[in-house]
Amino acid sequence: MPKMSGIETALCRSALWGRFARDVVLPWALQGQDVNGDVLEVGAGNGEMTAALLRRSPGVRVTLTDIDERMVAAARDRLRRTSVSVEPADARALHFHDASFDFVLSFLMLHHVVNWQSALAEASRVLKPGGMLIGYDLTASPPAKLIHLVDGSRHQLLQPAELTTTVRDMGLDVSLRTGWAGQVMRFLALKS
Repeated sequence: MPKMSGIETALCRSALWGRFARDVVLPWALQGQDVNGDVLEVGAGNGEMTAALLRRSPGVRVTLTDIDERMVAAARDRLRRTSVSVEPADARALHFHDASFDFVLSFLMLHHVVNWQSALAEASRVLKPGGMLIGYDLTASPPAKLIHLVDGSRHQLLQPAELTTTVRDMGLDVSLRTGWAGQVMRFLALKS
């Protein structure tokens, strides 16, 4: 799985992104869903979204993963005074048991996984029955393609219909909405 480009890394570590993630992105991505129990955030970067989630839902038990060791180190540092478990992991081959989590969160990371279908299959595998996959990502829009072309990062941008079909084929009931002029999509998928 590719690591984030320098541009993306700088953005994710910025104070501006931290405020925006906490105050705008997390509530928008969660769509009013109350997140509780055992939570896995895949591709969590430096832990900004997890930190925001802890402020919103202090009783959750979070496991945070990322494949990029720089991001894992940054997340460990950010979350050192919490009970969050921070672990390196490839979203395409998670080392957790089947049906381990009540929620799996995927925030702006699927397009970094060239085979994003395998990451979604793993998310589904580790979800408990009745568990929910919640996330958002870029769409395969011209601006997103241009940004990733310029920064040279490996990626596989998704079309909303592709994500919906893939998740439904895994047996999850999915709701997907596009936003911000079609540049991003957010999704909720319930495992029956």
